[in-house]
Amino acid sequence: MARSLNKAQLIGNLTRDPELRYTPQGTAVCTFSLATNRSWITESGEKKEDTEFHRAVAWNKLGELCSQLLFKGRKVFIEGRLQTRQWTGQDGANHQTTEIVISDMIILDSRRAPGEETTSDVISEGAENVTSGEVGEISAEENVNMAPTEEKKTEKSTAVKNKEESNKAEETVASDEVKPEDIPF
Repeated sequence: MARSLNKAQLIGNLTRDPELRYTPQGTAVCTFSLATNRSWITESGEKKEDTEFHRAVAWNKLGELCSQLLFKGRKVFIEGRLQTRQWTGQDGANHQTTEIVISDMIILDSRRAPGEETTSDVISEGAENVTSGEVGEISAEENVNMAPTEEKKTEKSTAVKNKEESNKAEETVASDEVKPEDIPF
């Protein structure tokens, strides 16, 4: 049997802030929309532009990180697989959507969200390139009780607070004046 491949790679800008939700089993799922642009020149010399909009979905830890690090306008690279879903709406109409279930995400710009403080830089430095392989490929059906517990949330907030205190202490030391007699040579 011949091999097959289902792989999508996009570079674009978010059209809205990501939306993070949890399944009834506690699995994180983050959805956002990405816009890609292309331009070309027609035979008559006229410049044309086109924009495509793509729906992206991230699961588990990758989804939580996307919701924390991404915001409207941010330029990102995403990689994943195409998935088409069908469902019947509350009005009885059949609906269909094609989305990219992402397995890798790289932030390509250094912009900060409006009002974002420098403490988030600590989080994003180590998480600029996030791959679902780092957290494991687990489908929604296989994943049970993956929601972060209050204990884990407390540990994370404590780690961020400790880092803030460490940064303040470093700023205090850095602001002290160095005296010539303090230099050992």
